[in-house]
Amino acid sequence: MMKPRSVAAAACLALALGAASAGPALADAAQPPTTEALTVATFNASLNRNADGELLTDLATGSNEQASNVAETIQRVDPDILLINEFDYDAEGKAVDLFRTNYLEVAHNGAAPVSYPYAWSGPVNTGVPSGFDLDKDGTTNGPSDAWGFGKFPGQYGFTVYSKYPIKTDQIRTFRNFLWKDMPGALLPSNDDGTGWYSDEVLQRFPLSSKTHADLPVDVNGTTVHVLAAHPTPPSFDGPEQRNKKRNSDEIRVWADYIANRADYLYDDNGVKGGLATDSNFVILGDYNSDPLDGDSYPGAIDQLLTSPRIVDTMPTSAGGPAEAELQGGANLTHKTDPKYDTGDFNDDPRPGNLRIDYVLPNTGTQVDEAHVFWPTRDDELFRLTGLHPFPTSDHRMVWTRLRFPKSEPSEPGDQDQTPPSGQGQAPSAPDKSARLANTGASAGPLGAALLAAGTGAGLLAAQR
Repeated sequence: MMKPRSVAAAACLALALGAASAGPALADAAQPPTTEALTVATFNASLNRNADGELLTDLATGSNEQASNVAETIQRVDPDILLINEFDYDAEGKAVDLFRTNYLEVAHNGAAPVSYPYAWSGPVNTGVPSGFDLDKDGTTNGPSDAWGFGKFPGQYGFTVYSKYPIKTDQIRTFRNFLWKDMPGALLPSNDDGTGWYSDEVLQRFPLSSKTHADLPVDVNGTTVHVLAAHPTPPSFDGPEQRNKKRNSDEIRVWADYIANRADYLYDDNGVKGGLATDSNFVILGDYNSDPLDGDSYPGAIDQLLTSPRIVDTMPTSAGGPAEAELQGGANLTHKTDPKYDTGDFNDDPRPGNLRIDYVLPNTGTQVDEAHVFWPTRDDELFRLTGLHPFPTSDHRMVWTRLRFPKSEPSEPGDQDQTPPSGQGQAPSAPDKSARLANTGASAGPLGAALLAAGTGAGLLAAQR
C-alpha cells in the first residue's frame, strides 16, 4: 500500500512525470512475499562546485537557490533511498549534514520536509592528482591528469540518503581496484598498438573514476544492496577512446558483481568476489551511457540492461518527448525513445538529450511505478527543471516504486582477504582519519574497528 503522502504526490504529479512504464509487469498473487513498496531514486543534482569548500559555503546559510531547488525536487518525490551524484565530498561529512539540515528538513514552496536518519559518503578518485600526464597534453597537473577528472579531490563525489539503516559493517567500496586487474580490460592503445598508458601508470591506475560502493540497507529485516557509482563520461578523448573504454569497464564492474563473474574483483579492504546470487540489490547512478545514442562504447550500458539478473524499470516522463521535439537538433535523429531521456544536453550539434541515469533492481522485484521527474513547460513544476542555464541540474531525477523479495541473502564476497598478486600501488591508502557523521552520534567500538580496518574511510552513516 502506498504511503498517504506518496498517493497525494503521485496524483498531483501524474501529468508532469508521465505514466508508469508498461515494461515491467506487476507481480501476481503466486509470487513470494515482498517488502513494502519503497521509493528508490537517483539524481545527478549538480551540487558540485569549482573550488574546494564552495559547496560548504553554499549550504551553510540555507538560502542557495539551486540547493533549494534540489531539495524541493527531492521532497516532491519523497524517496526512501536516494543517491545524489555530483555532490562534492568532504572528509568530515559537513556538506551531507548541511544539506540535510538546512534544505531537506525545511519546507520549500509547500513541499513537506523530508528526513533521512541515515547517510553515507566516501572518498572518490576525482581530482586526486596522479602525477602523470594522463591526457598527454604536456602537463601533469590538469583536471584530466587526476585519477578521475576533477579540479580538487572530492569534486563530483556522491552521497546516499536513506530512511532505513545502512549496515555499516558490511559496506564495500572499490575505489582502489586497478583497471589492469580486470580480465579482458578495454585498456586504450595508440595507433601502433602500444599502450596509451605506460606500465608505470597502469600499476597505479584505478578503474573507478569516482568509486563503486555496495551499501547494504536493512529494510525491516530484508537486506537490499544499494550499488552506487558514477562512471566517467565516454567523451573528451581521441582515437584511443580512453574515456569510452573506461566508462564501459566501470559499468562492467556491477554487471560482473551481480552475476557471479567477479572472482577477480577485490574491494578496498582486499576482500575478493562479488555479490551472492540470492541477494536483493538496486543499481543506482548516472552511468553516462545511453543504450542507442551518444558517445558510449558499443554495448556499454547493455551490460546491465540485458543482464538476466536485472529488471530494466524503464522510467518515463511527459517532459522528455516534449523537450526533444521543441529543442530539435540531434534529438530528431535519436533512436532511444525520448520518454526515457534523463539528461538535457546540447542539441546543436550533439549529443542531444539522453537516457543515462538508472534505477535497476534485481530480477524478482515488483515494479509498481517508474518515472523521470521531467514536467512539461505548462506545468508549474517546470520551474524546477527549466531550460539552460538550468535552475537545478541538466539531469532529471529518476524514481521508482519497488517491492523486493523478502529474504536475507548470504554475506557478500569471498572471505579471502589477500588481494591478487600484481595488484600494484593503489592511488591512495584508506583514509583512517574519517569518522562517523557529525550528528552527535559516536562511532563507538564498531566504528573504531571499521576505521582501523579501513572500511570507515569516508563513512558517514549514522542514526540521528
